Amino acid sequence: MKKIWLRLFLVSGCVILADQISKFIIKINLALYDNIIVIENFFNITHILNPGGAFGFFASGSLEVIRFIFLFMSSVVALFVLWFYKRCAADFILLSYGLALILGGAMGNLIDRFRYGKVVDFLDFYVGSAHWPAFNVADSAITIGMGILIYHILFNKTPDF
Repeated sequence: MKKIWLRLFLVSGCVILADQISKFIIKINLALYDNIIVIENFFNITHILNPGGAFGFFASGSLEVIRFIFLFMSSVVALFVLWFYKRCAADFILLSYGLALILGGAMGNLIDRFRYGKVVDFLDFYVGSAHWPAFNVADSAITIGMGILIYHILFNKTPDF
């Protein structure tokens, strides 16, 4: 039983650490809205602060309301992930990694919300004028974790409740 919790701690912890270190490097080396062209007409490193959720959701609300909403949502997600993780970690290894990625990513972005009131994003992909919203390491971990979760749900590879 200790082994499954160690897995959660290590995977989530590594995501949080990689996320916070990458954001720290961006903040100290790149002024807000400055960018570094990595692949011409495709990928830049661009320092952006996202006041809302995914794709700017809730971006126009008051800071206090946004913080409350994201604290509440993050708490609900964390509790669900921990509950679901406990039920599946021993028998569904890949799923447990996906849940740990989701938890680590959610916590990485939540740290930003409390430190800066906004989330630091910097991975900026585009083709011509078509831009994907900028994102970060935490968002990537959440996306991969959700992909694993969706796979398990679609192919009925989840524990019976």
